[in-house]
Amino acid sequence: MSDNYKRVLVTSALPYANGPVHIGHMAGVYIPADIYVRYLRLKGKDVLFIGGSDEHGVPITIRARKEGVTPQDIVDKYHYIIKKSFEDFGIGFDVYSRTSSETHRKTASEFFRKLYEKGEFEEKTSEQYYDEEAKMFLADRYIMGECPHCGNPNAYGDQCESCGTSLSPTDLKNPRSTISGATPVMKETTHWYLPLNKHEGWLRKWILEDHKEWKSNVYGQCKSWLDMGLQPRAVSRDLDWGVPVPVEGAEGKVLYVWFDAPIGYISNTIELRPHDWETWWKDKSTKLVHFIGKDNIVFHCIVFPAMLKADGSYILPDNVPANEFLNLEGDKISTSRNWAVWLHEYLEDFPGKQDVLRYVLTANAPETKDNDFTWKDFQARNNNELVAILGNFINRALVLTQKYADNKVPACGELTDFDQQTLHEFSEVKSNIEQLLETYRFRDALREAMNLARIGNKYLADTEPWKTAKTDMSRTHTILNISLQITANLAIAFEPFLPHSTDKILHFINAEKFAWERLGSTNLLTAGHPLNESELLFEKIEDEVIEAQVQKLLDTKKANEASEYKAKPIRPNIEFSDFEKLDIRVGTVLECVKVPKADKLLKFTIADGLENRTIVSGIAQHYAPEELVGKQVCFIANLAPRKLKGIESQGMILSAEDFDGGLSVITASKGVKPGSEVR
Repeated sequence: MSDNYKRVLVTSALPYANGPVHIGHMAGVYIPADIYVRYLRLKGKDVLFIGGSDEHGVPITIRARKEGVTPQDIVDKYHYIIKKSFEDFGIGFDVYSRTSSETHRKTASEFFRKLYEKGEFEEKTSEQYYDEEAKMFLADRYIMGECPHCGNPNAYGDQCESCGTSLSPTDLKNPRSTISGATPVMKETTHWYLPLNKHEGWLRKWILEDHKEWKSNVYGQCKSWLDMGLQPRAVSRDLDWGVPVPVEGAEGKVLYVWFDAPIGYISNTIELRPHDWETWWKDKSTKLVHFIGKDNIVFHCIVFPAMLKADGSYILPDNVPANEFLNLEGDKISTSRNWAVWLHEYLEDFPGKQDVLRYVLTANAPETKDNDFTWKDFQARNNNELVAILGNFINRALVLTQKYADNKVPACGELTDFDQQTLHEFSEVKSNIEQLLETYRFRDALREAMNLARIGNKYLADTEPWKTAKTDMSRTHTILNISLQITANLAIAFEPFLPHSTDKILHFINAEKFAWERLGSTNLLTAGHPLNESELLFEKIEDEVIEAQVQKLLDTKKANEASEYKAKPIRPNIEFSDFEKLDIRVGTVLECVKVPKADKLLKFTIADGLENRTIVSGIAQHYAPEELVGKQVCFIANLAPRKLKGIESQGMILSAEDFDGGLSVITASKGVKPGSEVR
């Protein structure tokens, strides 16, 4: 970390308070952030770790209506479940608050008001659907109707979950309100927009030129958005749950949750440090780091910085080390399908094994691409690494000391060349781990920490102190002294990763927490220092325990298939000649970008063997654009062109819809020439 910074402010994405947290959240955001903060604290840095729940927005109001309770009831329930899970896993927030707090309401209102008075917003009036019975404007998900493309009578106002087409509420035939069932009417409404296009110039330089050190997945997604051209984005919406827009005549309007939520970082800091919070947010000697998942990259790298810049008094983030997504047993984690490992349930099945999960999620972290959690890998990493390498070395060192040195640190005698070589090897671990942690490569840093335990195991295996004890007790004591110094070093190296386990190690060796700067030292424990009784640090996990977890997931999948998924009825038979009218071909995706002002649409440039063609598809919620470039996709080539958001789409990309609404693009399993026909 640069010496120019006096303090470090670390934030982690605010989890949405409409459900518990699962392993995907932990691997993507909270464990990496906690590792980084623990490392900084060991170095003696002045650091704050800010967390909290995101408690506003339409999904919470929808859930509250379904359950017949208030939105406050929903967020109260899940805020405390989430907070407790973080505490149980040792995520060391300095504050964990919420966006429904009075401090946040005041902070967000004042933030908006300042930008409003500076003229940083554009005010626009447009027509939107209004429910005259419920007397409220309708968010997209509160409107249903007939899909104009496939005829599905229950398409939502933002997307048809039958054919996957991205929609606007006005596209629907026979629209109806999901609240009252009434037919909505068009009514004028006024909203305020943040003109991101006015910030595009400095954002382009700040990101693409000044922050080339950012992770490739972060940099690439930002570049894609900037290359498309930024558009104004609404900062308010018609809703009765959220922070009221603090402008006269804005009754019934709240701050849009995307604008409201990141201000929660500021309000939570104010709650923690009311007297000097501005030092942390406005002093240029503060380093600001956002830990987030890939679905929040644009908000934290483009939108929130634009908000801060528009205010004019805030610092901008130094880094946004976003992770990709973690899958579960080869399938995307889905809260609606209960396809997840929930933290509170994990601790019921594996009491006291928080660090095992922390270790596995770090060792398999989705740092540069999506990764997969499997229970077999969980078992293997516990048994083959935590038990067989780290736990084995520490247990051997402590048990041998109890047997041959009366459970006290023995004196170190004359060192052999092999001793010197071993000490040199573990002295290098500090710089290796440090360099990796500074660049947010936590998976590799964990591997380096485990290498220190490997060095210890090899040292004991090669020196065989149980044999030298028969002829040369002084030599045995020297070997044990070095082994105990490595043990103490392991308590430093693993503290950012396995806080519960390192507390146990420190208890075994009867020591207080060491500063990071002492990692690599050969005199952490002095001769004669008494040790405490030890026990096994980790225990083997048996096959039947893992089989039970796998069976639980299989039962979940079966229940989903039985209760949620009903294959749609087969449509009426058609003549073969009707099928022959369809010209289905394979094309290679040359380019794929998001469509401005359309969260669901992707614009494809496809090589079809004749000439390149443009196709617009509503799959942006299911794929990042860069995932699709180079793939060979199946598409209908002779579909009449139609315009979507002003772009002429020359065909339709074929996708399969899963029972949870997920879409999977149909691709050619073997490479074929562009333009090949599908028969």
